[in-house]
Amino acid sequence: MKIGAQLYTVRMFAQNERDLGRTLEKIAAMGYEYIQVSGIGNIAPERVKSLCDANGLHIVLTHNPEHRFLGGIDALIEEHLMYGAKYVGLGMMTDRYRTPDMFDDFFRDFEKPLMKLKDNGMLFMYHNHALEFARLADGRVMMDVMLEKFPADMMGITADTYWMQFAGLDVNDWLKNHADRLPCVHLKDMIPDGFTAKMAAVGSGNMNFPAILDTLNHNGVTEYALVEQDDCYGESPFACLKKSLDYVNGLLGGK
Repeated sequence: MKIGAQLYTVRMFAQNERDLGRTLEKIAAMGYEYIQVSGIGNIAPERVKSLCDANGLHIVLTHNPEHRFLGGIDALIEEHLMYGAKYVGLGMMTDRYRTPDMFDDFFRDFEKPLMKLKDNGMLFMYHNHALEFARLADGRVMMDVMLEKFPADMMGITADTYWMQFAGLDVNDWLKNHADRLPCVHLKDMIPDGFTAKMAAVGSGNMNFPAILDTLNHNGVTEYALVEQDDCYGESPFACLKKSLDYVNGLLGGK
């Protein structure tokens, strides 16, 4: 299993080509070799790839807006062929699909684009938050329905450890039971904050990451574990990425 950085963590510093280049240089200097493209500015994909190449970074996963799947799948495939990335992600389904009236339409609308990705040797990766583990009015859990509708060769899950914990799951148990869906995951820790919770660098919170990382590292499926921290609460996101990488490498015996 390879450890990477989710650029959404440092999105504030990746909104133009100059800043992205500096950001990638810092990420590479930490010891990262793999990244997910997400949350960056309107920068030509060819320039993104060139900047990554210049810093020895490999693009392994992306997040893309819904319309690129539904109205531009051919261009999205070409872009990922250029990146050399086979995992094509959606960060979250839009509000309209998260309603009883349109939830089932998500599967009708996405079936053909997902098949086209599969036919081109790529895999659609759906990134979870907590909401996908809520129950629908008929008692079904949204995530369970998603897994039933799309098989593992059409849809993987970019399992976000923080949001699974937030949803009340036994994170390690879920990861064990759904290993076939997990070529990519997001590593993110949690700390309590009064009656709610905050995101934290991996190893800085109270999640059982020794067990989680052991499960992921030995399931024979997970290729990339990507460090992500949406909110660093005033701390440098670069410092958070480095802290997480050092902790994970310490557990896994990496660099």
